[in-house]
Amino acid sequence: MLDPIGDRTINDLLSERADSHGDRTFLVVEDRDGAIAEYTYAEFEQLVRRCAGGLHELGVGPGEFVVIHLVNRPELLIAWFAAARLGAAMAPSNVANTAVELQHILEVTQAPLVVTETALADVVTDALALAGSAAKVAVVGEPAGSQIGFEQLVSSVTEPPDVRVSSNDLAELIFTSGTTRKPKAVMLTHANCLRAGLDSVHCLWLDEGERCLTALPMFHVNAQAMSLFGTMTVAGTLVLIGEFRASKLWEQVRRHRATQTCLVAMQLRTILAQPPAEGERDHQLRRLFYAINVTDAEKEAFEQRFGVTLINGYGLSEGMTLLTCAPIVGPRRWPSIGRPSPGRRILLLDDDGHEVAPGEVGEIVAVGTPGRDIMLGYYQDPEATEAALRPGGRMHTGDNAYADEQGFLYFFDRKKDMIKRAGENVSALEVESVVLDHPQVAEAAVIGVPDKIRDEAVAVVVVATGPPELTADQLIEFCAGRLAKFKVPTVVRFADELPKTSIGKVRKDQLRKAFSE
Repeated sequence: MLDPIGDRTINDLLSERADSHGDRTFLVVEDRDGAIAEYTYAEFEQLVRRCAGGLHELGVGPGEFVVIHLVNRPELLIAWFAAARLGAAMAPSNVANTAVELQHILEVTQAPLVVTETALADVVTDALALAGSAAKVAVVGEPAGSQIGFEQLVSSVTEPPDVRVSSNDLAELIFTSGTTRKPKAVMLTHANCLRAGLDSVHCLWLDEGERCLTALPMFHVNAQAMSLFGTMTVAGTLVLIGEFRASKLWEQVRRHRATQTCLVAMQLRTILAQPPAEGERDHQLRRLFYAINVTDAEKEAFEQRFGVTLINGYGLSEGMTLLTCAPIVGPRRWPSIGRPSPGRRILLLDDDGHEVAPGEVGEIVAVGTPGRDIMLGYYQDPEATEAALRPGGRMHTGDNAYADEQGFLYFFDRKKDMIKRAGENVSALEVESVVLDHPQVAEAAVIGVPDKIRDEAVAVVVVATGPPELTADQLIEFCAGRLAKFKVPTVVRFADELPKTSIGKVRKDQLRKAFSE
């Protein structure tokens, strides 16, 4: 059966745009110091071609992974598209990752190459040692020792080989937290990426020449789907902000003449907390997408102050990404997360797999074709894949919602043991496993508790082994050396015992209730 994507890849999309709109600005990057670089579609494709030659010289080939540990900068996209041209895939790493967390990515991918930058190179070096990896390291900036300068890759005169890449081949592995002690690697294909661009265009009514700005990290699917591939689909311009700063973002939106952007709740709240400035409503934004977790008062205050309408929706890495979206025109039924995106099939199922009636809560299940409009699965994890992908192309999200009679969905809660903190997913089990490694911890339970700015804070209740006394500061310091900053507990309580069911399962509902009292 034919579909809108065909047997095309992300590089096919780039070539199409370079052929038809080669002189149009594709990428504008403003780094954390305010320096701006611009690339046309033709210039960017040329850099990708040369980088692919450089990667080929280093031995990168079909079926391999390139770990990319970079902040928002052009080299991240150049390296990704170059690897994809060779039949390899990107494995992006959150720049907040510690060496231990990056070690996990290196061990899963067995990547022959890591691309990073000078400021992050020490973490990469430590992770390679922990993983026992002999991967080469390419550095944006001044290379040291055996490191390779990224400039050397994009200066390559080697013509990259003509590798046959299919739309069903992997384009990237996204490591995501959820219900496991270690992040799972979501397999996303070229078709998944191209479908994400179409979803963004259809849901947000993007038009040719759109200027899509994002300060969200490109190592997450939101920035990739809503900004990068949405932009490319309509031959627009991607404005990539190197670092989010609440005091600067709205000025950047205005100065770069952005017509579309995306925010997570933490960004919205911190922007709203800035002192009002002259001309805040003088902008060209037509669409501002965000995803749940703001109050009625925050939504109304933001829309009134900045003169823009917030478009709500819902997505996740495994769906790459936008499964539902509020209508651009017509009733939005706030706080609804909208209706299914065009072409998406969404079910709400009870625990027995039956569809629930309107008004009843059920798990959000996306029905699709693995590797086309939902993930291909979890890399080297058949058990987790089988749990998430059921017969008939049913992908269970682990999130609950209910729908009204008109088909508008309303987010209810998360079935999986996951904490949402400032736009990042934090696995409670992953944090618990680190806490339990402390020699003075006998038992521990991690939960999310309300946080006015970051949605949820990571809280841990600990049963200590006894003397010497364990302090909260000692435990936080222990976790900080093993977990990314956003995963480290900020709330620590000690207890003589944890509440449990008759079969020994920790009653996290009682712990959450205790924190709310």
